[in-house]
Amino acid sequence: MVVKANPEFGIELALVVPYAYHLHTQGKLDSVITSKGMKPFYYFCDDVREDFDFRTIDNSFAGLDELPNNWIHGVNPLEEPAVLNYDEWTPPPYKEHYGVDTGKKSVFVSNKYNLEHGEEPFGFFDIQCLYDMFSYLTSCGYEVIYKRATNKESEFAIDENEVNSIHQGYQDISADVEGIGVISDRDLPKYMEGVTLFDDLVEDNYNETQLKVMANCDHFISVCGGNSILSSYFGGTMISYIHKGKELRPNYFGENSYFRKLSNANVVPVYDVIGKVNTETYHHKVNETGKQDYTRLLEVIKNEIN
Repeated sequence: MVVKANPEFGIELALVVPYAYHLHTQGKLDSVITSKGMKPFYYFCDDVREDFDFRTIDNSFAGLDELPNNWIHGVNPLEEPAVLNYDEWTPPPYKEHYGVDTGKKSVFVSNKYNLEHGEEPFGFFDIQCLYDMFSYLTSCGYEVIYKRATNKESEFAIDENEVNSIHQGYQDISADVEGIGVISDRDLPKYMEGVTLFDDLVEDNYNETQLKVMANCDHFISVCGGNSILSSYFGGTMISYIHKGKELRPNYFGENSYFRKLSNANVVPVYDVIGKVNTETYHHKVNETGKQDYTRLLEVIKNEIN
């Protein structure tokens, strides 16, 4: 069989890759046709063609209607959110395939700064949050790897939200830091011992390096979306910061959620429901400040990673 799809990155990880790997385990997978940069995620297939140089947020156009699961939020998203049809769904063991024993304690932090279906970004970690996070983790003896793609990388395809983010100038998370001046989030690791910008580790293949680095981590902190889905593939603890979306629905991260079934990770959602961008809050406490409040996130990090 041939698996062909080019949806958003997180959707591909949740719906397409596990289907392809299931076919592989049954001896039925012939080839995969996917987006640029995705070959390392299909290490189990000998014939992977990166034919698409773009992704699309249109699920039908992306080819999802040809798959057992075509909607990431579940077969019955109102009553059982994030519960998929698991009959032909087997996540590949990335940690087993890509991991080696480094003897290091490492935390992988994933961020993003994108328009979100036309709305200004709110689902990101700002520089003060990152500084507080990095300071705590390094004080506990952890090495921190920090990743935020710029959307201008040539190694992989991006979708319409990411293209529009570039066109509208959403490129850097920045702040004026006393004694330093204006810096971006991607500059911050240079000023903090024990923190490495992921890009500095990439020598050849971006996504292969990403899988190898993440496979050697046991703790992950991520904004919600594709980053948090990928971070749930490696076991350990995955803390996800959620400000909006269907992920706010009750029991979205329950025991039958695809998030947990990707690797049996300890998935810990942290909700910061920002009132100005949410019409449906699903009974969560609402943040009416009009900006992010990372207080709960930092509390959870200290409780879960020590």
